[in-house]
Amino acid sequence: MEKETTAALFRFIKNSPSAAHTIDSATSILEEQGFEEIFETEKWSLKPGGKYYFVRGMRSLTAFCYPSADFEAYSVIAPHGDSPCFRVKESPEMRVENHYTTLNTEVYGGLPLHLWLDRPLGIAGMVMVKDGKSIRTRLLDLRKHRFVIPSLAIHQNRAVNDGFKLNPQTQILPLFGGGKADFKALLAKELGVEKGNILAHEMYLYNAEEPMLYGAEEEFAASPKLDDLQCVFAGLQAFVTTTNPKNVTVFTIFDNEEIGSMTRRGADSDILSSLLSRIAFAAGKTREEQAAAIAASFMLSADNGHAAHPLYPEKSDPTNRCYLNGGVLIKTNARYATDLISAAVFREICENAEVSVQQFFNRSDVSGGSTLGNISATHVSMNCVDIGAPQLSMHSPYETTGTSDTLSLIKAMREFYGSTVFWQGSKGFTVQKAPPAERWTDISSNESYQ
Repeated sequence: MEKETTAALFRFIKNSPSAAHTIDSATSILEEQGFEEIFETEKWSLKPGGKYYFVRGMRSLTAFCYPSADFEAYSVIAPHGDSPCFRVKESPEMRVENHYTTLNTEVYGGLPLHLWLDRPLGIAGMVMVKDGKSIRTRLLDLRKHRFVIPSLAIHQNRAVNDGFKLNPQTQILPLFGGGKADFKALLAKELGVEKGNILAHEMYLYNAEEPMLYGAEEEFAASPKLDDLQCVFAGLQAFVTTTNPKNVTVFTIFDNEEIGSMTRRGADSDILSSLLSRIAFAAGKTREEQAAAIAASFMLSADNGHAAHPLYPEKSDPTNRCYLNGGVLIKTNARYATDLISAAVFREICENAEVSVQQFFNRSDVSGGSTLGNISATHVSMNCVDIGAPQLSMHSPYETTGTSDTLSLIKAMREFYGSTVFWQGSKGFTVQKAPPAERWTDISSNESYQ
């Protein structure tokens, strides 16, 4: 089951070469599972037992299951769909001595530049196309074309193994074609439109290498975009296969986490707060009842964390060490949303799911970053724990996880969605175990994902 689940994750990742494609993959799965698309620009009329989703800006998605008007709380899982990469700029062609054309790109997120050299790269994203009087969004993956950022030969840089610094404006540019290659013309050809009808584009480089299992017993899995599509896939799998009669279950894929979340599609927006208030309004709840429901709610901020590295073991915390295939991480530091209450609740949920838990802390002399959880908490104050799968080589174009880690995430997330937490004020809480799970379907096996 572990290898089958990892293979399903690989299929999902291959069908998600850009953040926009990730949302498209997720919406296809939701619609296959009977979810109805609604729109933020329209009035909502929610039916008991209804399953809904909406998309904002083509790169963020929020879905929810509405049990009834007397629901008690919200159960939220929130990963992000973007990954560090390079964005192609407008008018990107850079001619070199009339023989080559490279593409002018900019760095998106934090990434080790040198790891993008000499790899097969694809280009994918969104294009805005004028169609008569309408302007339409078209998804595009130049899957028939591959590109490379060529490195400088060691003969011309003998000091390369002593360390070097790359300039992202001049030395990390993909070789696109000969001296007359035209980027927008290629987009137009692939879309079957006139070049002049392309009004704008958001196209990104991605690593086109195949995912794989490796190790003596294939206990490790390597793939692009494990951060954070592993959590997206696991959360989506859990969401569409689990019900909760008391809580509104919510699944949100935020965008722009890799650049700070400060966009209308990111965790530092009103996506979650607007959603919860509109659901409460549709249910006829008073403001006090809405506040009580939020106070009783719980969120998993799902984003991968660092496993102890076999070549750099000293980089991990001395007493809180996490390993591939060792179980789901609870991530804690001063800037994360995890606190003692949320950590205890999630440990209880994982125990009920028979999933091992690992505790992640940064070394005290290494600064940790912020998370989706604490950013979204500035807009909606609910109990939150930061979790994820352990991985190596985070933000590399080719990352490593454990073969069993995706299944562990799915089991913990399914238990979370099916559980109910009963708060007892200063006395603590109890967690009602989720009912036994029915046999679930591999969501990546839908025909649209072959």
